Amino acid sequence: MSHELWRLGEQYAGQLLEPEACDPDPIVEVRRWLGAAIAGQIKQANAMTLATVDGRGRPAARIVLLKDIDARGFTFFTSYDSRKGHDLAAHPYAALCLWWEPMHRQIRIEGRIERVTAAESDAYFASRPRGSQLGANASPQSQPIGSRAELEALVAAVDAAHPGEVPRAATWGGYRVVPDAVELWQGQTSRLHDRVQYTLGPAGWSRARLAP
Repeated sequence: MSHELWRLGEQYAGQLLEPEACDPDPIVEVRRWLGAAIAGQIKQANAMTLATVDGRGRPAARIVLLKDIDARGFTFFTSYDSRKGHDLAAHPYAALCLWWEPMHRQIRIEGRIERVTAAESDAYFASRPRGSQLGANASPQSQPIGSRAELEALVAAVDAAHPGEVPRAATWGGYRVVPDAVELWQGQTSRLHDRVQYTLGPAGWSRARLAP
């Protein structure tokens, strides 16, 4: 572990977490925690586990990147025709988990799924490097493919077809997790970890401490 991450661990390890000290809005508090992770130079601080359930009720999990947080929820981008896309079409609910080991911190998020607008997907797609744009349009994500050469040929075909700007394929775009439950987890010694759970009800968000 680098000296910087060791110091980060020393700063956050054993830091007490009380519900009343957390912002009443969990999205504000998640932004604060993510900002601290980024300031602490944790690599890929926006990497998170995304868990979905398919039409048979079987769960699946994978790592995706959190690309935006706003008052509506948490946004990531992928192929709508991928396995995760099919899962979300069958069951439009998901769970997210961010984990920053040096800080002894974890965030769990649960909620319903909605697609972001085409304009939002277009704006993010336009910000990606050309290689990422080509790959997103060319790859039949999650489908069997015969060889690496076949995949590279698909990318080359998209590249040749669009020597200038690469348009976003309609099968690729963003999802937003609209939360109804958020949990903040702060590690403590003797495994007596602090857990603060936010729950969305008719009157808005409420906070409670959970036993470790």
